[in-house]
Amino acid sequence: MVENSSTNPSFGVMANAGALKVTAGHQKRDAFLYIRQSTLRQVLQNTESTQRQYALQQRAVALGWPLERVHIIDCDLGQSGASTVDREGFQQLVAEVSLGHAGVVLGLEVSRLARNSADWQRLLELCGITDTLILDEDGLYDCNNFNDRLLLGLKGTLSEAELHFLRARMRGGLLNKAQRGELASPLPIGLVYDEQKRIRLDPDQQVQQAIHLVFETFRRTGSAFSVVTHFKREGLQFPSRERGGTHKGELTWGTLTSSRMLQVLHNPRYAGAFFYGRTRTRTWPDGSHHTRMLPNDEWLVLIPNIHVGYISWDEFQANLERLRNNALALGADRRKSPPREGPALLQGLVICGICGRRMTIRYHERQEMLFPDYICQRDMVDHAAPICQHIPGQRIDAAVTQLLLETMTPIHLELALSVQKEIVARQDEASKLRSLQVARAQYEADLAAQRYRRVDSNNRLVASTLEAEWNAALRTLQETQQEYEHQRTIGHLVVSEEVQAQVLALTNDFPRVWNDPHTTDQQRKRFVRLLIEDVTLIKNDEITTQVRFRGGATQTLIISPSRRSWETWATSPEVIRTVDNLLNGHTDQKAADILNQNNLLPGKGGTFTGRIVANLRRAYELKSYYERLREAGMLTVKEMAEILGVKGARVEIWHKAGLLHGYVCDDRGVCLFDTPGPDAPTKIQGRKLSKRRRFPTSENIPDRTKEVQYEA
Repeated sequence: MVENSSTNPSFGVMANAGALKVTAGHQKRDAFLYIRQSTLRQVLQNTESTQRQYALQQRAVALGWPLERVHIIDCDLGQSGASTVDREGFQQLVAEVSLGHAGVVLGLEVSRLARNSADWQRLLELCGITDTLILDEDGLYDCNNFNDRLLLGLKGTLSEAELHFLRARMRGGLLNKAQRGELASPLPIGLVYDEQKRIRLDPDQQVQQAIHLVFETFRRTGSAFSVVTHFKREGLQFPSRERGGTHKGELTWGTLTSSRMLQVLHNPRYAGAFFYGRTRTRTWPDGSHHTRMLPNDEWLVLIPNIHVGYISWDEFQANLERLRNNALALGADRRKSPPREGPALLQGLVICGICGRRMTIRYHERQEMLFPDYICQRDMVDHAAPICQHIPGQRIDAAVTQLLLETMTPIHLELALSVQKEIVARQDEASKLRSLQVARAQYEADLAAQRYRRVDSNNRLVASTLEAEWNAALRTLQETQQEYEHQRTIGHLVVSEEVQAQVLALTNDFPRVWNDPHTTDQQRKRFVRLLIEDVTLIKNDEITTQVRFRGGATQTLIISPSRRSWETWATSPEVIRTVDNLLNGHTDQKAADILNQNNLLPGKGGTFTGRIVANLRRAYELKSYYERLREAGMLTVKEMAEILGVKGARVEIWHKAGLLHGYVCDDRGVCLFDTPGPDAPTKIQGRKLSKRRRFPTSENIPDRTKEVQYEA
């Protein structure tokens, strides 16, 4: 200790002052020296700071700790102190302090241990509980001493504030440069920096053509997925540059994906705009980062038309609006959706006439066919409210189709020309891009040939590899040329004179093209979108359909609602009236027999039965023959027996003998009787029945049943 103090007088004074706080209990435990640098660059360049931190080991020795019991924790070199996440060394230090293994913790300054007040205060709390000392370049501190604890807390606050100031200076410089549009940032594929750090289009013509084709196809189809489908169908590839690894900066070609397509459409760089602060990133307690995309008005910097681009700023804004309209199913702020598969002709064009929202589509299957329904269900989805409107779409689509076929007069020429222009443009764009692919494959083959010719042929270890690369490049060139010739032949057939004549004939033969079985539902929807802006539906007793054409013209259609499924097999009203008349004097089965004799059919077809007539009675609330006789005053067997003062069996016997007037009122043979007069019991009892008439037969029983004439 004397030797160290002679070389550094202040060090000796501090050691003597600190020694007063060191007890035997502290020295029984180990000393832990924590060493950290914020970045790997600082580790390589700021070596003096690292040496100063390692020199603190002698301070622990001066306070009485043997050198072998001074543990150095330096595994966090190159780690930021803003958080404990990924700092294994700091976590190890906290664990040793928590277990009571540490008598003193050494660090050059508070910022080396932590630049976060929460982490620093947690360490101080643990040191106070386990009676662990803290030593830095300024002195030795006891966390259970109020003054020391106050000073350490102040140092921790200053350390955190220092990190804030460092970040503020760096961020201020970035913002100042970004506001001038001079901040260098990674560029998307298709844009590069030149020698003067100015942004230019990629000199590679194939890359430029691929980017142009993406925007041209989206301009034509209006759907990002349609662009991806077009590239897939035509066998086209999309470029990208490696962002890291051994092949950083190299150009590669691959399949165009939906996510990559959306990145291109959402990037303002392609419109010649500089932007900064488009995202906001927050760090969660577990160390993970959450990035959120901000709306345009919240970006820190946005400077349109500052460098060259592939599209204009107005077209970029229109593309974003079209993407928002396409995302109909993802939120309440969405609008039109692009034409897709399915028979719903007005998909994405229907507006609810009650609440003004876009109506969605729901398909149902009937007789192995799909039928659309237009539904306004936003309130149901958001607030569990009832559906605003649910309208079957088959009759709506049919009425709009008929309207288009009748009103295709001056606008059909523009439609035919746009279709023809689209076919020709699609062929030219794809053919040009394939020719560039052939040129690139030819360049790669020539380059491989040059490498092979330059090598010594006797050096087979190198020559064999270069020869294999040359052969692979030649095979790629051959395949690319064959694909180019094949697609060019197909394209020529598509735009032949015959096809051009058919397209031009669309002006006079639009109904035939519309009804052609080869015309897909998606193509019909695109025809509709060229003509119609939107369709508003209101359902009451009838469906009011207001069609708004492009240009402002409107047409209102009144459509009767389509019948429900049960209405298609319901029995006709005329037959129901006939059944009602027959039930005035006939049972269900007798009424069914008469209906069959007159060739009348139920709703589902076939023949009438007593059960069908009974079902019709219940469905239409018709009274049966029994109910009608009861309303006329007819009596049951029990009621007649009470009036006559006999048992019910005697009434039935008298009815069979013809002594009582009865009416068979149902198919089970139940009878109802006329009300007897006041002297009826005496007359019936006074009559003598002969033995021959005691068991009457059907021949000697007169038919007293009333008959009601059938009215045709």
